[in-house]
Amino acid sequence: MPNKIRIALDAMGGDHGPEVVVPGAAMAHQRHSDTEFQFFGDTARIEAAMAGVPALKPVSQIIHTDVAIRMDDKPSQALRQGRLKSSMWQAIDAVKQGRADVAVSAGNTGALMAMATVHLRTMAGIDRPAIAAIWPTLRGESVVLDLGATIGADTQHLVDMALMGSAMARILLGIERPTVGLLNIGVEEVKGLDEVREAGQILRERNLPHINYAGFVEGDDIGKGTVDVVVTEGFAGNIALKSAEGTARQLAGFLRTEMKRTVWTRLGYLFARQAFQALRDKLDPDRSNGGVFLGLNGIVIKSHGGASASGFSAAVDIGYQMVRNELMEKIGQALVPEARVVAQLPSETSAAGAAS
Repeated sequence: MPNKIRIALDAMGGDHGPEVVVPGAAMAHQRHSDTEFQFFGDTARIEAAMAGVPALKPVSQIIHTDVAIRMDDKPSQALRQGRLKSSMWQAIDAVKQGRADVAVSAGNTGALMAMATVHLRTMAGIDRPAIAAIWPTLRGESVVLDLGATIGADTQHLVDMALMGSAMARILLGIERPTVGLLNIGVEEVKGLDEVREAGQILRERNLPHINYAGFVEGDDIGKGTVDVVVTEGFAGNIALKSAEGTARQLAGFLRTEMKRTVWTRLGYLFARQAFQALRDKLDPDRSNGGVFLGLNGIVIKSHGGASASGFSAAVDIGYQMVRNELMEKIGQALVPEARVVAQLPSETSAAGAAS
């Protein structure tokens, strides 16, 4: 385990660039004094932002890049224009070359995933990466994946995500054997796509040591916290994420409107302001900001593009925890022995069906 956690930052990523990335890194450093930072981007803007946080300078290195990936660039376009020379690519390359332990970017999600996959490659036994994030629930927190890395998922990919999500839950949630559920249109075993039902059969019959498989879960189970890890393919996962974020903003807007509507509601707010502040904190997307790209030969964290400095620091915190708690090793331990036996099951099932 490294004495210092070296964090590569795409300083030009997101809606605000260095003006958010630099103070966000400073906040994270206050919580984790054993961090060092490499900022990739426009030197003049980074230095200007760093002038307000002088304590960050001794633990920081600035690497100038002339190219920044735009938020509306297509992944293919970003690869053509930003390969080798953009701030995003350079941050990922620092992980590839072993100069950094984790890369964090608030930039274009599609471009970041494309660059990370092309440059870092997927781990042995993993065909496709996934984006996983911490989801606030009524019971505490859960890990949800995939939140939009790839569209669609076959049986093996769903099983792989269950293994990777379980490893992440063990690290961030401190649960030795997390409960895992597959997102479906119903909890009955006969419902859903063939791939989902087959993945459920694998997880149920294999009784894998790092997974407590709980069966199918539905959309409302995510917020309830019914399981510790919710697994789904990227299309449904991204819609669920955006719907939840939109609902949180909607509820916050309703509350603000109602609290100002009459003198009595304003008075009521004064008596209950601590409760409302706690609710705002729970609904604040910055608190759980930071998606982990799982399944790559290196750790990459995606921050919301519009995150505040506090939100960006939360993404840096997740990257720190992933490195400090040896995410790569734990995923490898879960995948190597278990993925091989898992991969055998579909053919075994088909053979059994043919024999009958």
